[in-house]
Amino acid sequence: DTRATLEDAHTVALATGERVSAAHILVATGGHPARPDIANAGLGLVSDDIFTLDHLPGSILIQGGGFIACEMASILAGLGVAVTQIHRGPQILRGFDDEARDLIAEALRARGVDLHCTTDIATLDPAGAAEASGPGAGPVRVTTTAAAGGVFDAVLFATGRRPNTAGLGLAPLGVGIGARGEIMVDSYSQTAVPSVFAVGDVTDRVNLTPVAIREGMAFVDTVFRGIPTPVDHDLVPAAVFTQPELGAIGLTEAEARAREPVEVYSTFFRPMRGAFAGAPGRVMMKLIVSRATRLVLGCHIVAPEAGEMIQLAAIAVRMGATKEDFDRTVAVHPTMAEELVTMRTPVRTA
Repeated sequence: DTRATLEDAHTVALATGERVSAAHILVATGGHPARPDIANAGLGLVSDDIFTLDHLPGSILIQGGGFIACEMASILAGLGVAVTQIHRGPQILRGFDDEARDLIAEALRARGVDLHCTTDIATLDPAGAAEASGPGAGPVRVTTTAAAGGVFDAVLFATGRRPNTAGLGLAPLGVGIGARGEIMVDSYSQTAVPSVFAVGDVTDRVNLTPVAIREGMAFVDTVFRGIPTPVDHDLVPAAVFTQPELGAIGLTEAEARAREPVEVYSTFFRPMRGAFAGAPGRVMMKLIVSRATRLVLGCHIVAPEAGEMIQLAAIAVRMGATKEDFDRTVAVHPTMAEELVTMRTPVRTA
C-alpha cells in the first residue's frame, strides 16, 4: 500500500516515487466516519473502532440517528450492553417514511435502548481514575442538552461520514470539490477535468455499496465499451438492519403528498411467527399510490427480514407496477409480505 496523488490530468504520483500514467483516472477512495467538532472528541469511538474492540463495554452512549447509529444500537443492546442513544433531530432515520421511523424508534426502546431525540452532547470528559485519553481508553463523563447524560464505558459517534479527498491533489487540477469535501461529478461520474472520473462515497451522492458498484459499471460502459451510460439514482432500495429491519423503495408519504394526490395503504399487525410466542413487536406494510396513474410510488416495510422483502418489491416498483398489479398477485399464506397484495382500502387519501 502507498499514498497516491494526482500530479496532472493523466498522471498519478505514488509516495514510493513511482509515477503511473493513464488515459483515464477513476477516483474511488470512499469515505470515513467523522467525529463532531467538540472538545475531547478523541475520547469517542467511531464505527470503524467497534470491530477492533477487545471486549464489550458494559454501557455505551451512541450519538446519531442514521443507519449506523440505529444498527449499532440494536446490535449492542442485543449483546447485553446498556445502550443510550441520542439524536439531535426530532426523530431517528431522517429521509425514511415517518410511520416507519416511529415504529423503529418504538422497537429500539422495546429492545432496551434508552433513546432520546432532540438531544445533543454538551460536554465530554474522561472519567476514569487514571484520566486515560483516546478512543475507548476508559469511562467517559457526558453531559447532554437533555436528561440523558452520565458516565459511560464508551461513547460512539455515528454522526455521518465524509469523503476521502484530502491530500489527493484534486483541487489544483481543477476538479470541483463540494462543501463536504465531495468530488463534484456529472451524471456520467465525470469531473470538470475530462480524464478524471469518480464513483462511490467520495462523490457523496447515494452512499450505499451497491450504488457505488452500479456507478463503477456505468463508468466502464461509458469509457471502455463506448456505451454512454448515465448513473441512475432513482428508485434505489434501502434497508436498515435493526431488529426488526426497515426496507424502503420510492417516495415516502410526505414526499408523495407534496408531489401529487395519493392514496395510502398501510397495515400494522403482530406477525404470526411472534404472536404464538408472545412477542410484542409489531410490523408495518405500507404502499403509497398515485391517484392519477395508480403507480406504486413507494413501498415501506418494517418487519423481520424486511431487507429481503424490499429487494423483491423493488423489482415491481422499478418496473412501474400499479396498485392493481399488486392486487392481482395471489398471496402466499401465511407470510408477512402477503399483506402487500391484500390491502384493498386506503387508510387515507391526500
